[in-house]
Amino acid sequence: MNAADLIRRKRDGGRLDDAEIEALIARYARGEVPDYQMSAMAMAIVFRGLDTEELAAWTRAMLDSGDRLSWDFGPIVDKHSTGGVGDKTSLVLAPVCASLGLHLPMISGRGLGHTGGTLDKLESIPGYDVSLSASTLRRLVRERGMVICGQTGDIVPADKRLYALRDVTGTVESIPLIASSIMSKKLAEGLDGLVLDVKVGSGAFMRTLDQARELGRTMVSLGEAMGVPTRVVLSSMDQPLGRAVGNALEVREAALTLQGQGPADLVELVVVLAAEMLVLGGVATTVEEGAAAARRSLSDGSAWEKWLLAVSAQGGNRRALEDLTQLPTAAHRRDVVAESGGIVTAFETREVGLAAVMLGAGRTRIGESIDPAVGLEVWAEIGDAVHAGDRLFTVHYTDVDELDAACDRLSAAVSIGPSATPAPLILDRI
Repeated sequence: MNAADLIRRKRDGGRLDDAEIEALIARYARGEVPDYQMSAMAMAIVFRGLDTEELAAWTRAMLDSGDRLSWDFGPIVDKHSTGGVGDKTSLVLAPVCASLGLHLPMISGRGLGHTGGTLDKLESIPGYDVSLSASTLRRLVRERGMVICGQTGDIVPADKRLYALRDVTGTVESIPLIASSIMSKKLAEGLDGLVLDVKVGSGAFMRTLDQARELGRTMVSLGEAMGVPTRVVLSSMDQPLGRAVGNALEVREAALTLQGQGPADLVELVVVLAAEMLVLGGVATTVEEGAAAARRSLSDGSAWEKWLLAVSAQGGNRRALEDLTQLPTAAHRRDVVAESGGIVTAFETREVGLAAVMLGAGRTRIGESIDPAVGLEVWAEIGDAVHAGDRLFTVHYTDVDELDAACDRLSAAVSIGPSATPAPLILDRI
């Protein structure tokens, strides 16, 4: 197999056969195909795509590059999001579902492009360990009902490398690459059921409903073909989810949500996703029954206690969740205010995420360190009335180098006009 020949063929609109894809991915996982060649292949796929057979072969090859988890207990159910701005859903959803009898081996990722990463958020909790061996992962899922961690070195190692590469090479927005990345990781978990939260809108990789439905149907087809019942919820990312954007800030908001003090949109999304997961796991017979159970878990403290136990089991300092002042805190604040009065009509949510990256909450190159304390709070939603001088955001910052540019980006990301009708959070289900 000659990687350059395969890159040229895909660049020119040709197709790759199963054996070529298997060899390419296997050699990449072993380090025999360098990042610069896989980056070129990823860009060729962005422009030329993969057909149905190529995508299935690509996903299987990613899956076969490492080990798969197996279980002698259950039900084993998980959720994955395609990524958004302020999306701390997993931090709330996992303990809700674990408190109701599901087992979740939630293998998560780091920030990708303008979106935040679950692992980056969790690492803002002092002591929290996202790097677990497969044996530790299995033990904690059995004992605690849940784990949120990164890929072990033995689980889909090809995707672990490619995921980081795509983040910094402009090759994130590709349905085949997104679908194969998500599904290879999730299928390796040995699941009884999978729920996918596909984000749609100005802060999502899928900007339109048609794109999101295509991605959703693609992933459902891959899951069902591999014997894993898969459901998709399409949710709006036309404005940040909740109020917090940034790692420690989002952990703080998740902790408050688990104590019954969360923003309405985050609670709604958690309940909708939990209901689907509980039905797939056989804990609830209908989504209405599942939704009621999820709300009880949030209100009676059982999800909060499950979260504290799970964080402690992974080395995290539970006192930092019980006393949120112990989480990383930025030294400085600055408000971004409305320049005119009216109704908030739209957010360019991707720009909000990129502003957080500029502040140091995300990465622009592989291996770059992030500042867990920085980020922003969002004080307006689409449909809100604002006056000139009202605050739209509070920026939490440490390093001032990019502060003015980040604030200008935030100011330009909000449109104010005479009227607006907010769209629903849940747009469709597949």
